Amino acid sequence: RVIDGDTFKTSSRTRPVRLANVDTPEKGCPGSAIARKALERKILGKEVLIDTIARDTYNRAVAKVKVDGKSVNKAMKRYEK
Repeated sequence: RVIDGDTFKTSSRTRPVRLANVDTPEKGCPGSAIARKALERKILGKEVLIDTIARDTYNRAVAKVKVDGKSVNKAMKRYEK
């Protein structure tokens, strides 16, 4: 489930995953729906490779994410605030 343009949940993790070095608009802010839908198109129903590089203050995994060998983080940079 995609929470916003830089955060999502998986069926195998209890806490959400945050895309490293990506800062898209938060829910309710201008551009947030576009960013969320873009992330949904990139990851929903696909095998996602998650490389956790840190934990944030909410104990979420901060990660480099790939789908089909392509960086989701890099693709989502265009939707940043």
